[in-house]
Amino acid sequence: MGLLRSEPMKHGTLVVPVDRAREFIDLIGRNTKMQFEDMNARDMHRPYKKYIQRIDEMERIIRFLEEELTKVPGASPVRHNVDAFLDHSDEYKLDDVESKLHKMHKEFIQFKENNGKLLERRNAALEERYVVQTAMASMAHVASSRSVRSPEDRFEFEASRSLLDEEGGTSRRSLETMFSNIAGVIHQEEQDRFARMLFRATRGNTFTHFQQIFEPMRDPKTGRQVHKSVFVIYFQDHRMGSSVSAMSEKINKICSSFGVNTYRWPSSRSAAEEMATKLKAQVEDQEKLLKAHEHFVKSEAASLLEPVDRNRDSLIEEWRLFCIKEKSIYATLNLFEGNMNLRASCWYPEEDEDRIRAMCIQNSSSQHGHSSAMLVPDKIPPRKSPPTYIRVNEFTAIFQVLVDTYGLPRYQEANPALFTIVTFPFLFGVMYGDIGHGLMLLSVGLYAVWKSDELKFSFPVMHEGRYILLMMGIFAVYAGFLYNDFFSIGLSLFESRWTQPAISPEKKPGSVVAMQPTFDHENRGGPGPYPFGLDPAWHGAQNELVFLNSMKMKLAVVLGVTQMLVGLFLRFSNAMYEKNKVDFACECVPMMIFMISFFGFMDYMILYKWVTPMANPPSIINSMIAMAMWSEDSNPMFGHILPQILMAVCMLAVPWMLIPKPIILNRRHQVQKRPTSQRFGGPDGRGGHMSLDEESLLSEEEEEEEFDLMECVIHQVIETIEYVLGTVSHTASYLRLWALSLAHQQLSLVFFGMTMLGGMSAPFPLNIFTTYFAFGSWFGITVGVLLGMDVMECFLHTLRLHWVEFQSKFYKADGYAFVPFCHRDILHKKTDE
Repeated sequence: MGLLRSEPMKHGTLVVPVDRAREFIDLIGRNTKMQFEDMNARDMHRPYKKYIQRIDEMERIIRFLEEELTKVPGASPVRHNVDAFLDHSDEYKLDDVESKLHKMHKEFIQFKENNGKLLERRNAALEERYVVQTAMASMAHVASSRSVRSPEDRFEFEASRSLLDEEGGTSRRSLETMFSNIAGVIHQEEQDRFARMLFRATRGNTFTHFQQIFEPMRDPKTGRQVHKSVFVIYFQDHRMGSSVSAMSEKINKICSSFGVNTYRWPSSRSAAEEMATKLKAQVEDQEKLLKAHEHFVKSEAASLLEPVDRNRDSLIEEWRLFCIKEKSIYATLNLFEGNMNLRASCWYPEEDEDRIRAMCIQNSSSQHGHSSAMLVPDKIPPRKSPPTYIRVNEFTAIFQVLVDTYGLPRYQEANPALFTIVTFPFLFGVMYGDIGHGLMLLSVGLYAVWKSDELKFSFPVMHEGRYILLMMGIFAVYAGFLYNDFFSIGLSLFESRWTQPAISPEKKPGSVVAMQPTFDHENRGGPGPYPFGLDPAWHGAQNELVFLNSMKMKLAVVLGVTQMLVGLFLRFSNAMYEKNKVDFACECVPMMIFMISFFGFMDYMILYKWVTPMANPPSIINSMIAMAMWSEDSNPMFGHILPQILMAVCMLAVPWMLIPKPIILNRRHQVQKRPTSQRFGGPDGRGGHMSLDEESLLSEEEEEEEFDLMECVIHQVIETIEYVLGTVSHTASYLRLWALSLAHQQLSLVFFGMTMLGGMSAPFPLNIFTTYFAFGSWFGITVGVLLGMDVMECFLHTLRLHWVEFQSKFYKADGYAFVPFCHRDILHKKTDE
């Protein structure tokens, strides 16, 4: 089936014994792909809720441990070996892992508390040391100020001396009034607010001095590096018989509200030096204790960080994967119903049915008695549409993602991804065609494929799109050869089929020179045209833009109509696969007739005009206008009768799409809508009562078979108008192939002419230097604009052509995905996140 249609699915019921339910679900998640339906959606009964709560707590502990391990220098767990974990996942048991995690959690909590206490002691000793150093610096300043001469300086010196007298004398203090100070350490970000609070609370009767500490300290609570400052508050202390004055008490309350640490200010220089010596030794001891503790924590963390075995993850990572796997198992078991035996409805690929049965039989040994699992397929197909399951590989996955972003295909609906693999990079190449730029894009794609394992986690977007980048580069180079563009320069790969005639002496410089063809342009059996791509003689010609515009515009229309015809053929395949005769006869056939009669005829005229020499070639635009307006063409290509017949067929296809389908559906509904007694028995039947199954089936049929003729008519009118007008607008939309190709070629030409040609046109030897710098400018502009912005622009326009113009012809895109219970898929998804 491949990518054209989704995998055939079957619906059934899985029955597992309660005592071995976890074992069987683990085997299913490891070896098969099954999607389970929630059997407890109405009553929300979740019998395995306690297991999930336990695993949630285990995951919380793992997150805590991982956060703590990030604080250990050089700690980085080994990750991303999901397959190796699945091969050895049986080594882990829930109770065992849970007990080890709780033990580790308690140990790391203790480590954290001990580390916080050690940090607090070290910081306290370090802060007091800085306070003492600030006091010593102040005392040294006082000593150096004894030689001041001016009265103002002598007054300040006497005031500071009374505060910081190194002998500690009190002869200059009055009995009731003296100066005091309070010193401590505060965060630098709080010091301005602290100073303003002191000034306001004391009405300006204090003076605060701050000394910045340049060495950052680690906060014991947050672990972050913080910057602090030493502060000294000078104030006039009035001691009226009490040991603590009101001013001192007020300042201490402010310090407490800011959470600052206060320390004793040394009374003399000798006391300060003695304190500094003791604090230096204390800081060194605390540093040794901290390093010893960090070394111990690092050794304990090594058991969690080291790989369990060769080519396996770290222990903590495998514990994390184990929790994810176990949580998914119990979440799946919560979908089952029953007491002795659990059962749940499920979807599974048809080709996997035999393997699932074999797995259930193989793991149902006699030693377990009746503890066996079984898969019971439904005898009657379910009324619900099956999910869509499309098998992809590394190459096709990105193209399927592009399609699924627009909408997932229905079950067994034609999948556009099969054609997108080729058409997407090809249409991109038509827009971006340039040999040089294509080679640059191709080199990026080759690098992404080569380094895919390294980019998987460092640059996941490039890893996922590596193959589409490669394909886009290949087709850009191919289209560049077709356009014969190499950074806007034409390449003479073969001998040109145009020659320049001899210029007569009477010819004025700068006049138009008509090139003469050397090939048989009348198809009389002479030499052929340029073998591949565009003849290099067109580059630089005065009518180059006119020729390229005509060629690329017609090529865009031909490619667009061809892709839309492919979409209509896929609509035929959908109708045939679903055996929908109404859609086949009343939609597919008239749509194809309309498309071929008008736009197919236009493409045929384009191709015929390209290969057939004509003395007076007709204008295709005028021919199409005359055909649509039922007027006479002044220069017809195939006469007047054929265009009129084709236009009449187009007009007849419109009511064909509009009228028959609602009538047929309404008639079918009237036939199927029979009295209940005729379908399930009655006076003329076999019985007068319906069973419960028949009643439920009847109610479901009545709910599903509601038919509204007016709604059907409106829907068909919208479909017809959308298709008829859409074919015109979509054909015009494909002209973006021409517009973007022309814009790319002209931008490349302008950038090259304004940089490289300007540098090379400088006189010798100046052109050596100008060319060097011009190349840098040209390369930067090329990478930034043409390799960055233009690639994105062409990519988005190509995406629009596939989503709107191509897929709208056949693609409903209203399916829902098959989401199987698979350990590998779940773990890879969580790991990528």
